[in-house]
This record gives sequence, C-alpha cells and structure tokens, in this order.
Amino acid sequence: MNEPKNPEHAPRSGGRGGAPRSGGRTGGRSGAPRSGGGRAAQPGRAEPRSGAGQDAPQRPGARPHLRPSARTVAFEVLRAVNEADAYANLLLPRAIERAGLDTADAALATELTYGTLRRQGYYDAVIALASARAADRIDPPVVDALRLGAHQLLSTRVATHAAVNESVTLARTVSGQSTTGFVNAVLRTISRDTPENWMQRVVDAARSDDERLSLEYSHPVWIVRAFRRSLAAEGRADELLDLLAADNLAPSVTMIALPGLADVPAGVERTAFSPYGYRLGGGDPEGIVRTSGGRIRVQDEGSQLAALALTGATPVRPGERWLDLCAGPGGKTAVLAADALRSGATLDANEVSPARAGLVRRAVAGVPLTVPVSEEDGRERHINLPGAYDRVLVDAPCTGLGALRRRPEARWRKQPGDIPELAQLQQELFLAGFEALAPGGVLAYVTCSPHLAETTSVVAEARRVLGDAIEPIDTATVIRRVAASEIDVVDNEADGHVQLWPHRQGTDAMFISLFRKVDSNPVA
Repeated sequence: MNEPKNPEHAPRSGGRGGAPRSGGRTGGRSGAPRSGGGRAAQPGRAEPRSGAGQDAPQRPGARPHLRPSARTVAFEVLRAVNEADAYANLLLPRAIERAGLDTADAALATELTYGTLRRQGYYDAVIALASARAADRIDPPVVDALRLGAHQLLSTRVATHAAVNESVTLARTVSGQSTTGFVNAVLRTISRDTPENWMQRVVDAARSDDERLSLEYSHPVWIVRAFRRSLAAEGRADELLDLLAADNLAPSVTMIALPGLADVPAGVERTAFSPYGYRLGGGDPEGIVRTSGGRIRVQDEGSQLAALALTGATPVRPGERWLDLCAGPGGKTAVLAADALRSGATLDANEVSPARAGLVRRAVAGVPLTVPVSEEDGRERHINLPGAYDRVLVDAPCTGLGALRRRPEARWRKQPGDIPELAQLQQELFLAGFEALAPGGVLAYVTCSPHLAETTSVVAEARRVLGDAIEPIDTATVIRRVAASEIDVVDNEADGHVQLWPHRQGTDAMFISLFRKVDSNPVA
C-alpha cells in the first residue's frame, strides 16, 4: 500500500477543481485491444448483454451479500473501482479489515485485486477470444468475475477448480443463476490452454507493434507511446520493455522515518537512495504509523527524494518561510515540516479540497511544528502574499502515470484527452508558485508522471513566460547530493530536471525540476 496520490497521486487539487475527472471507462479505446475485447462496459449500463442475469436484478449501487473471503473482497473492490471510480489502494485495506481476513487471506486478496487490475486489458483480450464476445458486451459484474478468474488461471498457482467454481459463484450471486453456464464455459475454455499459448494468441491478433506491446504488457497504446517518447528524450528508448514490465510488478511497501524525528529501525532493508527510507518486509504499515505517532510513514522513495531536493537545493537559512502549494494528502508536507523544524524554517501548506486538507493536517500532526493549512485555489494563493516564501513546492495534479505500479487502475481510467486540461492547470500552478517566491528563492516543480506534456513542456513554457526572471538549478547534482548512494540520473543542466523511473531507481516515475527566482537587486 502507499499513501493516496500514490495515493499521493489520486486526483488532487492545488488549483480550482483539481485534476479533471476522467471518463471512468475501464479499458478505453486508446489501449483496450479491439481484437481482444475492446473497452469495458460503462458501469450501470441498462441494456442486457451476454452473460447478464435477468432473474436477479440489482438496484443501481446495491451490493448483494457475499460471504467474506479473499476472493469476495477482491471482487467487491474490483466492482467499486470499475463501477464507481474508487481507488483500490484506499478501499482494499478497509475491505480487508471489515472482512476480518487473516494474514494469508489478506495477502491473497491483495494479489488478486492488484494483479487483476494490472492485467485487465490483457484479460479482456483473453475473455474476448474465449467467449467470442468483446468484454464491453458482457454485463459489468460478470466481466469482473471473469477477469478475476482469468487472473487466477493465467497468473497464479490457484487450482483450476477453485478459480472456476469461485468465479461462477461470484457471478451467480451478483447477476443470477443464468450467468453460471456462461462464466463456467468461458473459464473452462481458458483453463484448457496454457498461459503461454493464450499470450501468443492474443499478441498474434495485434495489428501493430504498439498494439502488440499494449496487449502483452497490458498498457493502453497511448501510454506505451507516451512512455517511449519520454525515454527517448533521455536517449533511453531501448528501455521501454523494462519500464512496461516494471509497471506490472507489485512494489514493496516503502516507509520513511521523518528526518530528525525518528530513526530507521535496525535490521531493515534501507532504501537505496533516500537516507530516511526503508522497505517494509512484513507487518501492518498502518500500525507502525500509529505506534510512531505519525513520525514513521508510508511514502514512495521517489516522493521522499522530491521533498528532500527542495530542502537540499541550497543551504537553509534560519527563519526561511516555505510553502507546499498543492499539499494533499500531505506526504511530502510531512517531510518538509520535519526538515523545517530542524533547520529553523516555517512551513505553510495549501490544499483546495477540504477533505484532502484534512489529510494534510493529519499527516503533519506528528511533527511538533505548527503548519497552517489553507484551503484556497492554488492559482490564487499568492495574491495576498506575493514574494513571501523562500521555498515553494508545486507538486502539481497529474495523470499519475508514474505510479501505475501502485494504482494500476489509472492506466484504464485516464485518457489522452485528460492531458491538455491538466497541463494548463500545471502551468498556472507553476506560475502562481513562482509569484509566491521571494527573490533568490527556490521552486520545485514535481509530478508523478513522465508524460512530456506534464513535465518538460510545462517547464519550457513557464521559462518562456518568465524569461530572465527564472533560472534552472542543476537538479541532477542536487539529487546526487541528497541521495544516500550513487544514483543513475540523466544530467539536464540546461533544463534543470530529473526523471526517476521504476525500472531504474525502483521508485515511482517522479519528475523533479528545481528553479531559482533571479534577484534583480542582490545585496552586495
């Protein structure tokens, strides 16, 4: 698990309205294989489809009773993700707790949920071949039961009879007796061939190299192409397959012991680059957070490095004033607060969403520093306090394509049409953050996305608008300085940015770009 937005990358709003809502379709046109099932059905669609049970209709939003088990927990989370745009990383822990699952069943529920979501596009292709029906022509609860069954048959060691029978039971419970024959027949068909042969059949149906990669690695075509362009910008286009494969691996739970407030426990696996992070080998991370009073937290190593880059960009002078402009849900805010406390600085936070502002307040509660949290439009936050801050973090709302390991449903939920509106919001937040900056101050622009429209394009446009008032800081040098060990990042001295990657650094694909506001009247 990780904090939401990764969770830190759930749609968040430093600007008015935050990230635009995506269409909510799973497996949309831009990546769901047409040869392998097309896009998944719109939740709540009323017309009957193949596999839809007509003898047990459910009210919209109604949930039939399912006996708590690893499979029923996974199924209900899948339904909430695909029907109501829920976030699996937020919902699953609560569902496991409510069901009272033991450690083994909780682990199985987690694997079934995330494994099915990661490979959803591929499983839709297999289901389409096995049933001779595109996934979007199958009743949504039934197709979720089929996906869950396909995952068990093709990617786990679950016994065939258990995978088939339990999936049939799930479909019957939510859609009626008439679905059982259909679900049983499809899953029995899948079970009669090997995973290798199914993969070959699916990729053989691809009409282009990009569609083949989309099917094989279960990423929408537009994301495959965006990742290739981002890697090519670093001269590393040949690493595309490694990146796609890394996105489909379950990440370890990463913790941070807040600087100056907690110590990394003895005997744990420390993170390679963050001096304050470690990998959780087992146990309940939320229990650790509670026991530590919030001084040990769940946080991806890339997020840790992003916050540390801002505080480590230049030596901190006592009395500095810092701002986290788009703070929700507060993971980076907590790191900044801990660093501010030990360096004699102060920190303000802003988050336009009241619910997420509440998360920020809880995130910093373990730091003995008063952190005011305002709930203003991030694009207007600077109006009353222009030039007031020595350091500003603009951790902008983004697609979250850099956190697909942790939030796999985002690959099916986001669409190319989301990018322009997000990029405009990111640009406006960048400029607002810069206006809040005092002369000589440092701004960090951060996104958990490697998409060039959300990263280098935003930076380039901001520099065009601001001209000589802004200068880049060699972010690669800063990252190397704050890292605990040697880190392989591309030098972008002229542009002032670093792109982290899951297949290279083992972090989310975090983009970090540091800038200084030029002081036109420096003191001699």
